[in-house]
Amino acid sequence: MNCFRTLSLVLMLCFGLQALPSLADDGLQESNGSGDPVYQVQAPPAYAMIADLVIARPFLVAATAVGAVVFVVSLPFTALGGNVKDAGKALVVDPGKAAFVRCLGCTGDGYGKRQ
Repeated sequence: MNCFRTLSLVLMLCFGLQALPSLADDGLQESNGSGDPVYQVQAPPAYAMIADLVIARPFLVAATAVGAVVFVVSLPFTALGGNVKDAGKALVVDPGKAAFVRCLGCTGDGYGKRQ
């Protein structure tokens, strides 16, 4: 009887795990040919990369520096208001991500994602 329970448990796990990929695809964003939406690759043209390197990145680095100064100046007020985390994210983290984490010429941001 113990052997039968073990065999039935192993079979249920095997058949249950085979159904997971079809269940995981529900409600996901549109996928590319590989079927995995994380690896949607954006291939920007060369002129977009050059414009991003020469024009956009210096402005984003400057925006990060100015945002850091504004964040430090506004820190007493944001601490009293209780939204230091939101102010830091909006003034420093978001421009920093766009300047340093985003791939060259891509329009989306995020580490490891090219969207």
